Amino acid sequence: MYIRYQSPDPDHRGRRIGIFGLVNTLAHRGLLTEAEEAFRRRNNNWYDAAYTNPSDVDPSIYAGNLLAAAWFKPTATHLFPRIPGYLAILTAHNIPCTRHTSPDPGHLLYEDDVTNRRHPPPPSGRRLSACRNSEREPSGGRPTNPFQARARRDGRATGA
Repeated sequence: MYIRYQSPDPDHRGRRIGIFGLVNTLAHRGLLTEAEEAFRRRNNNWYDAAYTNPSDVDPSIYAGNLLAAAWFKPTATHLFPRIPGYLAILTAHNIPCTRHTSPDPGHLLYEDDVTNRRHPPPPSGRRLSACRNSEREPSGGRPTNPFQARARRDGRATGA
């Protein structure tokens, strides 16, 4: 089973931002504590050294495929121990993130030894199981992603 961590709520373009993108968005907005930023920098650097950025190999992967999403291969177990730290940051900032598994998460666009990028199948074809990073459940159709809630309050388009 392939594994992905992502926002349960799509952004204004219909994308479900992944765990690293969610934490990086907090950092770019200056919302991380010093300790969280140190964790993010240290671990992002480790991930950058541990595997190839597909966009460096083929810049068109995301350019023509806005819904493309990164999935960990089940054999990439050496990449998983750092995930709880990212989840802890998201939980501290009330940003929901769900874990998804799928035997076939969509059309293959790129693959290396630990990850792949896929364009998702139509919603009816998707089989996902999810575990939240907290016990909170979405409430009555209101946005659970604070990035979306803030944008809606300000009258802007939603998204990260």
